[in-house]
Amino acid sequence: MSSDEPQIKYQEVSPFQISEGFTNSNSRSHTMEPVKTGRIFLAAIAANLSAFAVGTCLGWTSPVTPKLKTEDTSDSPLDAPIDSSDEAWISSIVALGALVVPFFAGPLADRIGRKWLLLYSSTLLIVGYIILMVGRVAWVLLVARLINGFGAGFIMTALPMYLAEIATDNLRGATGSLMNLFIVAGILYCYSIGPYVSYQVLQWCCLALPIVFMICYFFMPESPYYLVSKNRKDDALKSLQFLRGQSLSGVQQEMSQIEKFLEESNATKGSPMDLFKLPGNRKALLITTGLLILQQLSGINAVQINSQSIFADAGSTLDPAIATILIGTVQVGSSIIIPIIADRVGRRIILITSSSIMAMALAALGAFFYVKRNSGNVDNILWLPIVVLVIHMIFYCISFGALPWAILGEMIPPNLKYIAAPIATSLCLAAGFGSAFVYPYLDAMGTHYVFWIFAGFCVLAFFFSFFVVIETRGLSLPQIQDKLSAKKM
Repeated sequence: MSSDEPQIKYQEVSPFQISEGFTNSNSRSHTMEPVKTGRIFLAAIAANLSAFAVGTCLGWTSPVTPKLKTEDTSDSPLDAPIDSSDEAWISSIVALGALVVPFFAGPLADRIGRKWLLLYSSTLLIVGYIILMVGRVAWVLLVARLINGFGAGFIMTALPMYLAEIATDNLRGATGSLMNLFIVAGILYCYSIGPYVSYQVLQWCCLALPIVFMICYFFMPESPYYLVSKNRKDDALKSLQFLRGQSLSGVQQEMSQIEKFLEESNATKGSPMDLFKLPGNRKALLITTGLLILQQLSGINAVQINSQSIFADAGSTLDPAIATILIGTVQVGSSIIIPIIADRVGRRIILITSSSIMAMALAALGAFFYVKRNSGNVDNILWLPIVVLVIHMIFYCISFGALPWAILGEMIPPNLKYIAAPIATSLCLAAGFGSAFVYPYLDAMGTHYVFWIFAGFCVLAFFFSFFVVIETRGLSLPQIQDKLSAKKM
């Protein structure tokens, strides 16, 4: 091959999570037609409106729980206030619904396509919010939240696949980071609206989002990877033409790369036992599932779901609704930072530093509630809850909020992600369900216990990141596999 011919390098693309993908940036430099990146971001933003809708499911509980718990039921759909058991289930059942879905979502995405799975999943969110409007007893609200959880689980599985498969290599990190950004933006949406409108108005505001998503996303193309895998090559070419803003001849080379990649991936599809037989695979599974479980046990779900109640219990001088909005704004702002620093600083150092600061912040919050419970004299430190929760949220969003998913995409071999991703996702959501479910019970015993326990898990996350997690910054996928296999477990 002459030196003038383009050297095409193939890498492997994660079917479940965003990974580096095959390298088309080299070949891109040889085409006469530039890629119109605005087309890619247009499709990515339209798809991520579904993540925005998922965020409302997560943020819904914070403004609604105070309405359901109060003796004044004038702004509650229920005839009587809920108890701790009802609160625990209403807060956590979304995660319970989401954790059973990934094992079905992957095969469905391969059968009906990423686009149509996202569209069908949004109908579950619509049904859930309609039931929340008309429900008059607690168990009906639970059913609605469970249905919302199913929709969230499908979306959180299919969306990363779609985002990975529509982007060029130099944009994959940027488009992939949009998912977490849109989720926290959806949470902020509920935080900002919920305290100031009635229960019914909030349901209408949440219901509108999946409908807007369906309208906007309907006109976006299907993943070219999926279309090629189904031998719909003409449709795949049209999809690439739209996404790249190029002519038919301009996308032919990338089309050939996709076809080659899929042929190689199908020829090397791994078996479930391969995930556990090889030391490198076992270590990769340990690291990724460990980080995702610790992500949920860092207290994030309890803070997001109960933030308004936390500030009310703290007796903060700042209005609880305003404090909650501030927390949501911090989440959104911090989520913008991580795509910028992850490849400059390194994943491991970010995780180690952030987990230590998160532990100190939650320990300080626990100490505040301990002093308040035992002496009641916290007038001089009423500023503390908002400060430490802002600190906790910043360092969570730039570390455990996004990095575990990126590390999953890097460490698990692509031919085993169809097995590993559902395992890791379900364990993550199971931990999220558990932490959200036990919060009301622990809070009844003493709020300080809650935050000290979460601080303990952040300490565990520090040691796990220090002793178990390996650095992947700047390494190719084969180099990461070599590093994982260097030491037997």
